[in-house]
Amino acid sequence: MIYRSFSALLFNLAVAFTLLGATIQASIAQNKPLLTVGNQEISLNEFIYLVGKGINSEGNAGALSREEFEDNLELFINYKLKVTEAEAQGLHQTTEFQREFESFKEQLKAPYLIKNSLEEGELRKAYSRMQEVIRASHILLRFPPNASADDSIAVLKMAIKLKGDIQNGASINDLAVEYSEDPSAKSNRGDLGYFTALQMVQPFEDAAYMLQSGEVSDPVLTSFGYHIIQVQDRRANPGQVQVSHILVRVDESDTLAEDRARRKISDIYTEIQKPTTQWEEIVSNYSEDPGTNQKGGLLPWFSVGNMIPEFEMAAFSLTEEGEVSPPVKTRFGYHILRLEGKKPMDSFEQMEPMIRSRILRDSRSSMIHSQELAIQKSRYGFQENVEMVSNLEQALNPISPNNFETEIDNNGWRSEFLFEAGSKAYQVEDFLKFVQEQEQPLNSTGKNFDLWFDRFASYVLADLEEKDLASNNLEYQMLLKEYRDGILLFSLMNEEVWQKGIQDSLGQKQYFENHQKNYFWKERSEALIVKVLDMNRLAAAKNSLQNQSYSEELVSNFRTNFEENTPLAFQMQSGIIEIPEHPVLSKVDLSQKYQELEIDGHLHLVLLGEKFPEGPKKFEETRGLVIRDYQEYLDEQLIQSLRGKYPVQINEEVKEEAFIALNQ
Repeated sequence: MIYRSFSALLFNLAVAFTLLGATIQASIAQNKPLLTVGNQEISLNEFIYLVGKGINSEGNAGALSREEFEDNLELFINYKLKVTEAEAQGLHQTTEFQREFESFKEQLKAPYLIKNSLEEGELRKAYSRMQEVIRASHILLRFPPNASADDSIAVLKMAIKLKGDIQNGASINDLAVEYSEDPSAKSNRGDLGYFTALQMVQPFEDAAYMLQSGEVSDPVLTSFGYHIIQVQDRRANPGQVQVSHILVRVDESDTLAEDRARRKISDIYTEIQKPTTQWEEIVSNYSEDPGTNQKGGLLPWFSVGNMIPEFEMAAFSLTEEGEVSPPVKTRFGYHILRLEGKKPMDSFEQMEPMIRSRILRDSRSSMIHSQELAIQKSRYGFQENVEMVSNLEQALNPISPNNFETEIDNNGWRSEFLFEAGSKAYQVEDFLKFVQEQEQPLNSTGKNFDLWFDRFASYVLADLEEKDLASNNLEYQMLLKEYRDGILLFSLMNEEVWQKGIQDSLGQKQYFENHQKNYFWKERSEALIVKVLDMNRLAAAKNSLQNQSYSEELVSNFRTNFEENTPLAFQMQSGIIEIPEHPVLSKVDLSQKYQELEIDGHLHLVLLGEKFPEGPKKFEETRGLVIRDYQEYLDEQLIQSLRGKYPVQINEEVKEEAFIALNQ
């Protein structure tokens, strides 16, 4: 295997970083100079990284021959010559380069950050929890408005008492009707039905998944108040289901509506049992769901926790496609369900975008941020001036960020030490400058200093983490350099080779004239070649071609009559075609206008027209090929000139180490 295309490697930017093997990682740890290009030393690291990555990406675990190694080294040298020239031209200093590189850098660093590993852990935990669904009941005790500490303690004591009552045999559902401040408790008696991960607020979910069936939780504090939770059942996630339904609504303002609806749904259910009944017709005639009654009652696919419990339980209890449920009562009225399909839970890869989106929208995102800050603070020696931070909290939290500067100056705090991170001290003035430079509106929240201090500390610590990556993480260093140099290489090649090859019409023609011998037609013929795929259509096709002369009109008529009307019966090729290497024309008798040949198990009908001897191509006939060849010529000329401009010296001892490392 020869790793032939460095440019393809460098610009396949969508392909994720392929980890090198342990042997290569160990071999490149010393970072020795392999060669110099001009006055620039090129490390052994970079060569082994790029070549090793190419080998791994092609899935070839075999040894590299000496010839293959030398080919790779030559490609690498050419690549570094071009990057050196791009830097000499200042392409790395352009606004366009900086913008593109910064954009890539944001994407490249993400997998290496603390935040990514924390998010990945939450994603995996959520998906693991989704393997189960939980049915639970709860009692919610809310805090009174403007609750005092005594109020909070009183609510907690009540929650503890209710837990004890349940453990002593009381029904959580009866207690929910009497005590729960969840508005739905009066109708569902505290029964939440089945749910899975990411369908409840995080503290509630965490507590529920810690309980076994029958167990009761300690009071669980959420943004709603204190909850007492009892798990009724845990079972494997049944995946997704699709049903169609018939709905008969109940008008709660009409005292007789309930009885009428019950009789109507019963009559509909009886009608459905008749073998001649059409489900879609019944739905259209009787269902009172305007969104689905003209669509056979069909609802989208759904999983546990997405529908009201009564409806959901009825849907998941159906087992066979086409099975119809007895009438089901919900708060919307009476339903009859028909099962349309079931499918298992999606894979982690399929669900990851949805899980990530939900996690980043709920309280888990704040938790991840807090954990990220804690790890960063520990790693980079974050130490704050507790007294100064306390003073700033008292003075700045109540006021608008627009007034921070005045308050800080009135107290003479600008030069005060605020915190240390990464062995660097930051003053209050640094914090103030950060706030003033932000493009975000400086809105007042009531805890304005706390908000902006967190943002400033996060900014400083994130910058330290990125610098730490760039200095100490070899994989990230190599990946970042690969993309940086790749952008430079692309810019240079675009200017010196690709665009020039397309736009330089005089150069194209001169190249064509100097290499005319490369642009010759072989013997050609006008031809219509029809590959027969459906032998039932053969007779009609033969009748249309036998005893006919080739013409564009005949080809057009044949396409209209046969290929367009019966697209699966024939495959066609027509035009002026070179004969010697064509799989069909190379086997025909050129003296006959019409003939039939069996090739590779298929009958071919061939109609020949005018013959053309071999001869030179005109520039217009081969311009695309000339441009490609001219670009290759420009690339060769560029490399030749760069080898003269930048002397290349190879460290033979380190080169041998590279060969050994790549073959272990």
